[in-house]
Amino acid sequence: MIILAAVAMAAAATASPAVKGAAVPQWQDCGDGLQCAKLSVPVDWARPHGPRTEIDLARMPAQDPQHSRGFLVVNTGAASTVQAVRAQPEGVSELTRWFDVVLVEPRGLGDRGSAAAVRCAVAQPDPLRLVLAAGRAGWRSYARDNAAYDRSCRAAAGPAYDGLTSWQVAHDLDALRAELGEPRLRYFGSSYGAVYGQAYMELFPHRVGRMYLEGGPDHTEPDLAQRLITQASAAERQLFSFRDWCRRHLGCPLAGADAVKVYDALTRRTPLHAGPGRTVNARHLAAAVHAGLAPGHWPELARAMSEAREGDATRLAAMTSKAGEGDATTRLAAMASEAGEGDAAKPAAATKPAAATRPAAATRPAAATEAAAVSAPVAVSASALPASVSGSMLCHDFMPAVPAYRRFLEMETRLREVAPRVGWVRGRYEVARCLGMPRKGAPSWPPHVPAPRHGPTALVGIGRLDTGARPAGGIPGAVVLSHGDGRDAYLLQGVNRLRAACLRTHVHDYLVNGTLPREGTDCPGELTAGMYQ
Repeated sequence: MIILAAVAMAAAATASPAVKGAAVPQWQDCGDGLQCAKLSVPVDWARPHGPRTEIDLARMPAQDPQHSRGFLVVNTGAASTVQAVRAQPEGVSELTRWFDVVLVEPRGLGDRGSAAAVRCAVAQPDPLRLVLAAGRAGWRSYARDNAAYDRSCRAAAGPAYDGLTSWQVAHDLDALRAELGEPRLRYFGSSYGAVYGQAYMELFPHRVGRMYLEGGPDHTEPDLAQRLITQASAAERQLFSFRDWCRRHLGCPLAGADAVKVYDALTRRTPLHAGPGRTVNARHLAAAVHAGLAPGHWPELARAMSEAREGDATRLAAMTSKAGEGDATTRLAAMASEAGEGDAAKPAAATKPAAATRPAAATRPAAATEAAAVSAPVAVSASALPASVSGSMLCHDFMPAVPAYRRFLEMETRLREVAPRVGWVRGRYEVARCLGMPRKGAPSWPPHVPAPRHGPTALVGIGRLDTGARPAGGIPGAVVLSHGDGRDAYLLQGVNRLRAACLRTHVHDYLVNGTLPREGTDCPGELTAGMYQ
């Protein structure tokens, strides 16, 4: 209690007019070694005396409180950061060697059983539906169901719905900074948590402390078509990275073959037999392989493609379920499970990935592949995504306007030109997030080019196997740390107890000592190095 009182006094001394609407958090033990609290903030920071909402906080105390260097605020980008850390504390627990770690939830999301978490009555439809729907009828059906999801979120959130943007979350972070008594925000943001960090850097440049951002979607490119091309191209390169990884590992079921050529051969053979009464057409095949290209799924994808080559595509068809495993909670659990089951042995020294070959033209015309008959398609889950407001917030941040059906088909034609095998699928997954959601009257913080600024730098991790990230040149003040793993690499390396990994060493050196890596530093991939060793 003495420490909390000191924090409150320091917060009062440092609070600025921008954060006077916040209320001091009161920490209480809440299990799993955490201390939890809530922070009351305005729904709209432009109207600080208007309606209020609450955000969930959880604190992991420093291992040595007497030598703590202060607070480090963390958002993992999960559907719930607190729940993700409860499930896999090793992802961030090493940071408590130096800091009191404060886990922060964005507004509308929260810890288990928390009243701060908005629960939408209607689940968001599975984007795979739109990927597999080739015509206008499927487009319209998906749009209706996604609109119903958004309406249910608006009803459940009430006035707080209007605060679901990263602009508001950045102000929440500044309020938290002040209430913790920190003159500058020290922050770790992974995945969507990196978007909140980018917003804070833009809105509060003079209060930015040391920041590490990793794997965030690109919020600096306002052109949706260009964002989709970038993501599609990255996904297509991932297929070649998978091929190269499989070639290097003798235990890979496809080690004696070229995985890209295997994919092309399977495409020519569609429809593929996938169990009694089921077949998979070329569109479903592309979606299945695309879903398996997350590095943690590579062993499973190799086995599935090998079995499909032998005539049984059942396992490959089931790979489409992996597409919904997008938040950090699931990725951390999946990686830990793979390591525990032996799919990934203890990681060995990393091998530098071979350069990916430029993708060749598709071996079969798109029209021909889509015409392949599907006698009884493998079932698609009607509600694979959790019924939280995270989908609505993403649309407020990234897609204030969804292209009409004909316009999207034009965009998709271009995607098929640049990423003819699997990358083009990204377009449908991205548009599916927001299709049908009414934008008129909705809050918005759309992608834009940030203004140049002077001030503290941020360390930005860019993984070669991350299909959603891009070089951080558009983020003013960013220093890039390249590495050979994928999304959430820091967190996943922690779960796998790779504490001496190059990436984690550089991140710690910066957050603790302020030492940036040398220009051009490129850490090897360490998560995939041990698979099949």
